[in-house]
Amino acid sequence: MATTNDLKNGLVLNLDGQLWAVVEFQHVKPGKGGAFVRTKLKNVLSGKVVDKTFNAGTKVETATVDKRDMQYLYKDGTDWVFMDTQTYDQVQVPEATVGDAAKYLLENQTAVVATHEGAAIYVELPASVELMVTYTEPGLQGDRSTGGTKPATLETGAEIQVPLFLESNTKVKVDTRDGSYLGRVND
Repeated sequence: MATTNDLKNGLVLNLDGQLWAVVEFQHVKPGKGGAFVRTKLKNVLSGKVVDKTFNAGTKVETATVDKRDMQYLYKDGTDWVFMDTQTYDQVQVPEATVGDAAKYLLENQTAVVATHEGAAIYVELPASVELMVTYTEPGLQGDRSTGGTKPATLETGAEIQVPLFLESNTKVKVDTRDGSYLGRVND
């Protein structure tokens, strides 16, 4: 248990049996009345974001979430197998838990796997990853201008939009939060 005065970004709360991560919070002390805490909470499992207000000093139940760096090894049926980089323990994470991270995850890549009471609750990738473009339509003469984009397939199978001048077998940097193209990677 903690009070609303102990809130900080990233803290996971257990509200009505659901896990909510604190995205942002603000202590408010109006001229009249009692102080309160305005928060923005993100549901750990569904990703839904809600605003919630607590009276200052209210007790809230915190959840213990263990975040560890793990290396993605391989896919086993519908499970993704990760290995703890410190203990070498292997963990099977259901495909639904991996979610959108699957679009940008290659074998042997490191990701943060968060667990609660022994069960994996989400997989967090770095803000950007470097992936190879396996297929995109060839560029045409004059495609060097700014603004235009075309679809490209990455080595993970995900499809993103890239500038017209990009060709197949080019390594690119991709934002894992929204799948946007961040630039070419020169080896």
